[in-house]
This record gives sequence, structure tokens and C-alpha cells, in this order.
Amino acid sequence: MQIIAKQPYVKVIRQIRALEQKDTEEQRYLYLYKDKIVSKHREFPIEKVLDVTYRLTGEKGMLYLHTLQGVYAYIITSSPESFIAAFKAHTESTIYHD
Repeated sequence: MQIIAKQPYVKVIRQIRALEQKDTEEQRYLYLYKDKIVSKHREFPIEKVLDVTYRLTGEKGMLYLHTLQGVYAYIITSSPESFIAAFKAHTESTIYHD
């Protein structure tokens, strides 16, 4: 299956040992396919994704997947405008042509 668009996001992994807390950032991706959006551990059928929005605050921001099951937030470090545009173009074309 061909990827239409991908968006990098960051997952903060927090490890606590004894009196020490260590946070590490893991680089991950959201992938937009014809019929779904996929993260490392989740898969969202495209017909259950209502919208994709974001808010940038300085170097980082949040990308929000608005789904029928709720809103899922992802930490981003780059603009997701091309990913969102691809999602909207894809979903608008499938609404009228399926």
C-alpha cells in the first residue's frame, strides 16, 4: 500500500529508577494511506477520522487527530501543513467519489 503523506512526531519515554527520572525522545511517524492513518501503535480507519488540526507553540506543538473514538494528540517539531493538506484533499475526494 502506498503512503500518501507522513508526519514526524515525538514520543517522550519517561523512565524512573530509584531517585532518578530520565526522559528520552523517540522519533516516530504518522502515515497517511488511502484507507487509514497509522502511528507506531495505532491504526485509524480513514472513515473514522473527522479532522486533523494542530497548534504550534515555539519549537514544538501538538497535532490532533479528531476521531469517532476521541481526540489523539501527538507532539510535533515541524509544521504538519502538508500532511493536513494531503488528508483534506484525500478525504474530500473520497466523500464525493466513493
